[in-house]
Amino acid sequence: QQEQQQQITVRLCDIIDRAPVPNQPGKYRYYVHYRDFNRRMDEWISMDRIVSPPSVGNAKARAIKREEEKRKKQQQREEEKRKKAAEEKVVDVSAPRASRRRASTSGQPGGSTTPSAGGYDTDGAAAAAGEEGARRTRPRRRSVEPGENEPSAASVAAEGGAPAAAAPVMAAEKGIVALPTAAATQVGEHVVQTIAAQELDEHEGLDDAALKEHEEVTKVKNVAFVELGPYQMETWYFSPLPKELIPEKGLIEVLYVCEFTFQMFARKSELRRFQSRMPAERRHPPGNEIYRNGNLSMFEVDGFEERIYCQNLCYIAKLFLDHKTLYFDVDPFLFYVLCEVDERGFHPVGYYSKEKYSDVGYNLACILTFPCHQRKGYGRFLIAFSYELSKKEEKVGSPEKPMSDLGQQAYKPFWASTIIDFLLNQCPDATNMSIMDISKKTSIMAEDIVFTLNQLSILKIINGVYFIAAEEGLLRSLAKKYPVKEPRVDASKLHWTPFITDVKRDKFSIHSKKPSVEGEETTRVGGFP
Repeated sequence: QQEQQQQITVRLCDIIDRAPVPNQPGKYRYYVHYRDFNRRMDEWISMDRIVSPPSVGNAKARAIKREEEKRKKQQQREEEKRKKAAEEKVVDVSAPRASRRRASTSGQPGGSTTPSAGGYDTDGAAAAAGEEGARRTRPRRRSVEPGENEPSAASVAAEGGAPAAAAPVMAAEKGIVALPTAAATQVGEHVVQTIAAQELDEHEGLDDAALKEHEEVTKVKNVAFVELGPYQMETWYFSPLPKELIPEKGLIEVLYVCEFTFQMFARKSELRRFQSRMPAERRHPPGNEIYRNGNLSMFEVDGFEERIYCQNLCYIAKLFLDHKTLYFDVDPFLFYVLCEVDERGFHPVGYYSKEKYSDVGYNLACILTFPCHQRKGYGRFLIAFSYELSKKEEKVGSPEKPMSDLGQQAYKPFWASTIIDFLLNQCPDATNMSIMDISKKTSIMAEDIVFTLNQLSILKIINGVYFIAAEEGLLRSLAKKYPVKEPRVDASKLHWTPFITDVKRDKFSIHSKKPSVEGEETTRVGGFP
C-alpha cells in the first residue's frame, strides 16, 4: 500500500465536460485535460479520484499563472539583451578580410465553484486522484498566454511525472549579414559561423484563433477504445466518425474495426458476422502488393479506386492524430499499408499516405503506426520506405510540414542515422562531398540535411559556404548514438514502377538539382580523409 501511495502524484487539470454515470442517479464523471501534457492524455475520471475542492485547484492555477508571467518577463528581458548584443555582431562578408576581422572581433563582450448533486460543475476546478492519468514520457503542451480564456483548473493524481528556440541563420549570403543567434569567429583569414539549432513547431501555420477553434471542436473524445484484430487500444483524439456509429450519449465505449477492410461496427457481434462471410482470399488490403520480405508486406492502395477503404482508414487514423484534415477527398492520394503476414492473413500495423503529385516535393503526407505495434521499428520502416520510392522516382522528397511531435521523434533520428551512415560507409570520397551530393544519393531534401547537420552541431559556414566539420572519430561516435535500426527496407524486394514525369519540368528530380551555394560542389568535408 505504501508503494502504491508513492506512485500516485497529484496533477493539475482542466475540467472540460461532465456526464452522468449510467445506472447511478446523481453521480457524474468528468472529462479532464492535464496541464502541461498533450491532449492525447485527456480522459474521463470518476468522482473518487477527486482529492481536493475546486478552490484549491483554482488557487494553484493562479499561482502557476503568476509564476509563468514572471518567467516570461524575465525571458523577455534576456531576449532584449541578446538582441542588443547581436546588433553589435554584424559581419560584412563582402568587405576586405582585415576589416571583417575587426568587425567580427569588435563585438565580443568581456474562480471557485459550487458543488452540485453528485459532484462539481464543469466550469469549476477540482483535484482528482487515480491509477493512470498523465504519463511520464509525453511532451509538454503549449503554455497559455496571459489574458487568454482558460478553463478552470483541477488537480489529478497519476502514476509518475511529466516529461522557443530562436530561428537559425540557414545560409550566409554576400553582403552585410546579421548574426543574432550565430557565433562568428576568426580562423586565419576565414570567418567561421556556427548557427544555432532549429526547432520544429507542430502548430506551424496555425494562428492562435485557428488553434483555439480546432481544440474547441475536438476537445472531447467520442471513442474510448478501438478494437483492431486481437488488440484493444485507448484512443488519443476526437474523430468525426459517421453519425450512424455515434450513440445518443455521444461516446462510443469500444469501436470494433475489421482489420482487413477497416469497416467499423458498434457491436462485436456485427464484426464477427461480417468476417464470417469474408472469403479467405480477401484477407488483405485492396490494391497491389509491392513489397514482401519475411513476415512484412506492403500494399499500395489508390484512393481513387478504393475510396471507402481509404476513408475508413483516415477516420481510424484521426483517433491517434491531432491535426489531420483528410477524410473524404482521398482521390489525389496513394496509401501504403504495412502488414504482418501469418496463416490467418495480412494484419495492418501502420500506414502512410502521399500525394500522387506534390507541388512542393512532399513524399509523405501522413504516417501512423498503430499504438499496439509501436516500439517495433515500423515507423522508421515506413519512413525509409517512402525514401526508397523517392529513389525509384529519382527525386528528392520531404515529409509534409508541419510535423507532429511524434513525427519529429521519428524523423530526426532517421535523418541523422541515414546521413551519418552515408558519410561513413557509402560515400566513396568523403573529403569532396557537397550537401547536394548527399541529397541526390539519399533522396533527402537539402533543407532537411542542413537541419539535421545543424542539430548534430557539425555544420559550419565558412565565408558563406556550408562545410561539414567532423572528424571520422566524431562521426563514428554519432553513428553509435544514431544507429541504423531493424527492420530495414530491402530494395531488391521492392517491385514498383514510378509514374514518369518530364524531368525538365519536375524541379524535384535529382537530374535537375544544382548546387544551392556557388562553389559548393568543390567544398570539402573537413576533418577526416
